[in-house]
Amino acid sequence: MRRSLREQLVLVPASFDHLHVRELQTMSAILDAHPEFSKWIQADLLAGGIAADRGRDGMSGEQVLRALVIKQSNGFSYEQLAFHLMDSQTYRAFCRIGFVNKPPKKSTLQRNFKRVRAETLERINRKIVQHAQEEEIEDGARLRSDSTVIEVAIHEPTDSRLLVDSVRVLSRLLRVARDYVDVEHTNHLKRAKRRQLAIQHAAKQEQRVPLYRDLVKVTENTIAAARATVEKLVGVYPAEAFETPDLHELRAALVHYADLADRVLDQTRRRVFDEESVPAGEKIVSIFEPHTDIIRKDRRETLYGHKVFLTTGNSGLIVDCVVVRGNPTDSTKPVSLMERAIKVLGRVPEQVAFDGGFSSRDNLTQLKNLGIRDVAFSKAPGLSIKEMVKRTWLYQRLRHFRAGIEGIISFLKRCFGWNRCAWRSFGSFRAYTWGSVIAANLVMLARHALT
Repeated sequence: MRRSLREQLVLVPASFDHLHVRELQTMSAILDAHPEFSKWIQADLLAGGIAADRGRDGMSGEQVLRALVIKQSNGFSYEQLAFHLMDSQTYRAFCRIGFVNKPPKKSTLQRNFKRVRAETLERINRKIVQHAQEEEIEDGARLRSDSTVIEVAIHEPTDSRLLVDSVRVLSRLLRVARDYVDVEHTNHLKRAKRRQLAIQHAAKQEQRVPLYRDLVKVTENTIAAARATVEKLVGVYPAEAFETPDLHELRAALVHYADLADRVLDQTRRRVFDEESVPAGEKIVSIFEPHTDIIRKDRRETLYGHKVFLTTGNSGLIVDCVVVRGNPTDSTKPVSLMERAIKVLGRVPEQVAFDGGFSSRDNLTQLKNLGIRDVAFSKAPGLSIKEMVKRTWLYQRLRHFRAGIEGIISFLKRCFGWNRCAWRSFGSFRAYTWGSVIAANLVMLARHALT
């Protein structure tokens, strides 16, 4: 019998019996059990000038946290996330976005996410780990730590490219400044690009030097015009005028990028003209991400980003992670990593395992003094197995246990965005890292609960 056209349609969409849906429902139940998470996120939004009841930007703390989990769990861009929140009833239900409400745009999502502090996300993760302890998923008796590098979204840094970037950005800002003051500047961006291209294709250093001198001259003139424009802005407009966002941001941007361009000029002169080897700690590799560190990995490749140390337990959950500045050696971190893990778990682990790069006799002594019974360093020169653990078979077992963290790091890089961070500034980099950790831990908790 044909269905009557007058029969009323179901207003509430039916849920699907699918593994991913069940995972999301389990993750949602965990978040529901901790309403304080939403309050902490909401406090960050309010501090950043966003209120839930004002305009299109008004996402609640709960919606922001859940949308961030969806983004990091799937590796979505803001454009993709906005589409799926509009198209998928499962994701809308998870993020508590009503079916009659308009989903947030990509710009709204970006503005809200960037207001969330890394410290807030770290606090949430500690509560998630405590939840895992209460559910007897993680006991904290056996831990392992390792390090990896999360890269930033920059192009391969060369002095010529950085100089062209400086000229391009400052020229654009000077064009905006013409609306407020008379700017004495000729845009030589095309000239700078030609010099950069010629430097790139030059066969010998002798051919590059004169090209660099001309490129440096163009950059110096652009910086001088930017600094002169800042002085004119200050002279023409009173101090009260700079309280308006446009003028204040314009002046701050001119000063900021002029200072960075000066640093690029300095390292170019030292490296190209003086033939000096500039230490990695003194180099700038991007004027857009000046916080980026240069990290030499195993003498094989050079990475541009930040080093991250993480600690996991038997369950595979990320108990803790630390984003550090510079490129500290692994051997400087095991004691502080375990002290942080003890604070998170509220107990001293019985066994810990590290890679060989973390090993030293002093580290072994200090870890034992913390109350840790067995400490295993893979490939630990100068340390005997008897000093680290009581039995050889236990040492082999801890070495195999430590190897499991490599799979967790791979899991984070492949599925949760730890391979590359596109968020600007060091604070946002840390928030991005912790957002991925929270998403990964929720997924693993859901899978533990469903097995």
